[in-house]
Amino acid sequence: MAEIGIILGSDSDLPKIKECFEILDEFGVAFDLIISSAHRCPSQTMEWASTASKRGLKVIIAAAGGAAHLPGVVASHTTLPVIGVPIETAIAGGLDSMLSIIQMPAGIPVAAMAAGKAGGANAALFAVSILSVSNPGYAAQLDAYRRDMAEKIQGRNEKLKQMGVREYIRMKEGAK
Repeated sequence: MAEIGIILGSDSDLPKIKECFEILDEFGVAFDLIISSAHRCPSQTMEWASTASKRGLKVIIAAAGGAAHLPGVVASHTTLPVIGVPIETAIAGGLDSMLSIIQMPAGIPVAAMAAGKAGGANAALFAVSILSVSNPGYAAQLDAYRRDMAEKIQGRNEKLKQMGVREYIRMKEGAK
């Protein structure tokens, strides 16, 4: 059964948060996904959000661009934690979306992630962190994930020392 609900304002947002799906798959967390606009299909959005808890969802990730009202609208119809992911736009790289998400009125909180790839990834990790409060298995997976990140950085430091800074930069530039 899905523990995390993911709602997107448009199918064009799917590739922009693919890291979210990849991380949830890596952690083995089932999710329910729907495309529903706060403006173009408000009744569907309200129904999905207001019944999320009854369907077993524990956390919601809501991704939206532009006016980015979707996370706030979803939060207004559920007491579940809602994590907003601003989708990058042509206006300042998604700053407009981010500002829309973080400026919620008192009483309807929405957590906000960064725009771009990091936003989708961090939304997934934050959702798993929330679930880990009541699931020690997720907590152990998060610990292992963070240890793995630290080990990769240590490996990069060792390679940097071996190669020297100039050669390391050339190697990194050649990898692009």
